[in-house]
Amino acid sequence: MRDSPKRLLMLVPSRSYRSDAFAQVAARLGIEVVYAVDMPPALGALYHLPLAVEFADVDGATATILDYLADQPPLDGLLAVDDGGTLLAAHVGAALGLAHNAPLAADAARNKFRMRRALTAAGLRQPWFRYIGAAESLAGWANDLDYPLVVKPLLLSGSRGVMRADGPEAFVRAATRLREMLPKTGDADARAILIEEYLPGDEVALDGLMIDGELSLLALFDKPDPLVGPFFEETIYTTPSRWPSATQQRLVRETARAARALGLRHGPVHAELRFTEDAEWLIEIAGRSIGGLCGSILEFGTNICLEELILRHAVGLPLPPLEQAEGAAGVMMIPIPKRGTLRAVHGVAAAEAVPSVTSIQISAPLDYPLVPLPEGESYLGFIFARAKEGATVEAALREAHGCLSLEIEDSLRVLR
Repeated sequence: MRDSPKRLLMLVPSRSYRSDAFAQVAARLGIEVVYAVDMPPALGALYHLPLAVEFADVDGATATILDYLADQPPLDGLLAVDDGGTLLAAHVGAALGLAHNAPLAADAARNKFRMRRALTAAGLRQPWFRYIGAAESLAGWANDLDYPLVVKPLLLSGSRGVMRADGPEAFVRAATRLREMLPKTGDADARAILIEEYLPGDEVALDGLMIDGELSLLALFDKPDPLVGPFFEETIYTTPSRWPSATQQRLVRETARAARALGLRHGPVHAELRFTEDAEWLIEIAGRSIGGLCGSILEFGTNICLEELILRHAVGLPLPPLEQAEGAAGVMMIPIPKRGTLRAVHGVAAAEAVPSVTSIQISAPLDYPLVPLPEGESYLGFIFARAKEGATVEAALREAHGCLSLEIEDSLRVLR
C-alpha cells in the first residue's frame, strides 16, 4: 500500500463555478490533483497549463492525457466536474483501470436521445419522443405531432435551448430558434433536435452517489416555482423535500432504475423528475453532481460539504454518513431578465439583511453581456438561505430577490 498522498485526475472546463470549490477541498484532504483543462492546447500553453485538451475530441484528448500520465505515479481516481468532461473521464478511466462509469453509460447520460432509448428499452415510463436531424424539414413534421411538446438539444445542459410549443407554428419557431444555437457542421447528434411530450406535474431534482452500482441518496430538492414554459428557467431549490415520504421514495426508486438502465455505477448523479399523484417520469439524469454553486447549500454530518463526499469517493477515502445536516437550506439562481450589458446591481446589502439569508453571490461581472434563456448558459448569481423549515427558506429567498434591481444598458429593471 502506498504511503504517498492520494492522486486524482480532475477534468475541469475552462470556466466553471465549481472548480475552485473542488480544488480547495482536495488541498484540505491532502489529495494531489492533476488538472486536465478543456482548452485548445495552443491556448493552454499561453496560460502555462501543463495539460490542456479539448474534451470534445475524446480520442485525441484521451491519448494526450495517457501520454502525460505515463511517467507519473499511478492515480487513485478521476473526476469530471461538469457534463462536458464525463465522456472523456469514462474513456480515460477505462484505459487506466480506474473505477468510473463505462463510456457507453457516460454517453447515454449526456445524450438525451440515447438516454430516452435506453430508458424505454428498460421499461421505464417515458414520454413519446422523436429525433429530428439537422437536414429534416421542420414544417414537414409540424402537423404530424401531438401538442403540447418540448423542443430540446441533445447535448446542451442547464435548460439551455429547451422550449415548449403548443401548436405547429410555435413548434417551427422554437425548433428554428434552437437550430440557430447548434453547430452547423460536425457531429450529427450535436446538430439534431429532440422533441418529446410535454409532461404535467411538479418537478424535483435529485443528487445521489452511485456506489458499486447502487444509488445512495444525498439530497432531494423541491422546485416550488412552476416550470411550465415557454422556457424552463430554474430558480429556487430547497432541501430536504417537503413532499410526502411515499412520494419521495417513488422518486428515488425511479432514479435508481434509470441509473441502472443507463449503466451508471460509480460517482455522483444528478436527476430531474416530474410527477403527479399516480405517475413519475425521469426528465434527465447526468453522471455528475448538481451544477453551479447550488451544491454549496448541502452539509452532511459535521460540516462535510458535497465536494468532500465526491472527492472522498473518487479516490477511495472513507465516507462519512450521507445524511444531511439538520434544518433546511435553499438556493435561488437569480434569473437574467433580458439581453443587454450589466451596468449595476442594487439592493445586495438589503437582500443580505433578510433573516435566514446566509449569503449572496453575484457571479456576472459588471459591463458583461447578459443573455437570458433559452440561448443563455449562466445566471446572474445565487442567493443562499438556511433555516429550520423549508417554507422559511423559500420565503427568505423570495424576499431577498425582491430587494435586488439591475441596471441593464442604463435601464432600471426591478426583479419581482
